Order: sequence, then C-alpha cells, then structure tokens
Amino acid sequence: MAWVLLIIAAGFECGWAVALKYTEGFTRLWPTVAFGACMLLSVGLLGRAARDLPIGTAYAVWTGLGAAATAIVGMILFDESKDWRRVVCLGLVLTGTAGLKLFARS
Repeated sequence: MAWVLLIIAAGFECGWAVALKYTEGFTRLWPTVAFGACMLLSVGLLGRAARDLPIGTAYAVWTGLGAAATAIVGMILFDESKDWRRVVCLGLVLTGTAGLKLFARS
C-alpha cells in the first residue's frame, strides 16, 4: 500500500509543479489554490508512505517520478522540447526509480 500512496504522491507533485506554471507568480487565485492543495496532498502522502518505506527510497522515488511526469506534461502542455536525448534521459530516471523499488527491502 505504501508504494501506491507514493505513486499517488508523485502524481500530486507533478500537479503542484504544473499548477505553479499557471499561478503567474501566485497572482491567479484558482491555480494558486490548486498548487497548495496538490502540495499538501503530495507531501502528506509522501509522509504516510515513509512510515513503511526507507526515507531515502521514498524521497528518491517521489522526486524521480514527479520530475519525470512534470517533464512529460511540459512536453505535452507547454510544447517543451521532445528531443530524443531528453526522452532517453527521462527513461533513465524512470529506470532508476523502478530499480529503487525492485531492490528495496520490505
């Protein structure tokens, strides 16, 4: 269950990063509210998952998945570069994240 919570937390991390783009320096109310809600949910779920997982593993997976998801969303929503080298690097991040789960002690 901790891994499921951690993956959801990473999704909310991506959510607050994307919402941050829409806040325009925290001058727009609803994107700012979405940013705050996603941030609270993300950190709260990370904290819950960290009860059962090593903190180093939980934090690395949270940031890795969140960063990769944010980069992918940036490519889709904000027309950021889709250069093959960037895609390969994202694949490496995701491979490393999967490795952390694969070799984690229960």
